[in-house]
Amino acid sequence: MLAVSDLAVRFGGVTALESVSFDVRPGSITSVIGPNGAGKTTAFNAITGYLRPTGGQIMYEGAVLTGLRPSAIARRGIVRTFQKTSVFPALSVDDNVLTGLHLRGTAGFLAVLAGRRRLIAEELGLAADAAAIIEFVGLAHRRREVASALPYGEQRLVELAVALAARPRVLLLDEPGAGMTGVEKALVSGLIRKIREQGVTVLLVEHDMRMVMGISDTVIVLNGGRVIAEGAPAEIQAHPEVIRAYLGASAGSA
Repeated sequence: MLAVSDLAVRFGGVTALESVSFDVRPGSITSVIGPNGAGKTTAFNAITGYLRPTGGQIMYEGAVLTGLRPSAIARRGIVRTFQKTSVFPALSVDDNVLTGLHLRGTAGFLAVLAGRRRLIAEELGLAADAAAIIEFVGLAHRRREVASALPYGEQRLVELAVALAARPRVLLLDEPGAGMTGVEKALVSGLIRKIREQGVTVLLVEHDMRMVMGISDTVIVLNGGRVIAEGAPAEIQAHPEVIRAYLGASAGSA
């Protein structure tokens, strides 16, 4: 579904990624792990158009993504979240999700001015969709609250809800468990599984090894800007080079 081939990113004389290649299968949960500075977020930025690669190619369902703007990539169904929470802080949870949903609206400018039935029907439909998404992520009780007033973990769920509002076919999650408690991470892990059950392919960067090994079909390990291992969680936990580079001696208990 998503194919990264010989991806390279250089910043001046610094090589962030070199000859990175991997495939993401439809309907899978694929995790990218590695030490700080390994190139994980750089790879995400290149895939989603926020960073232009120095070399290599990114393909999605046979079409070249390399060089496209982030908006064009998102329109193809590849949607992402970010390391830092990116909600609209002054808006309610409802309005945050409605903002994402309005990208799917079809009513034109004249219909908005005239208040036609089509616009009213569309608005009602979007409101129902927003309510369903908010309930899906477990925030139905927070719908009317301002996003900035929510605890950090719930703000991350709002961000996830906004991403889901774009109806992704491939969802890229950049450290979805960052800053969360163990209970919140368990909730997010369950949500990621439910998202996959809805037919969405998931690619994530995450530092929490318990979370990664518990939900992933495939784990890709970066170190020094290169792929050093790829395989099922059990293979990665036992991989000598991965243990040396990242997981440490206690990898088997992760």
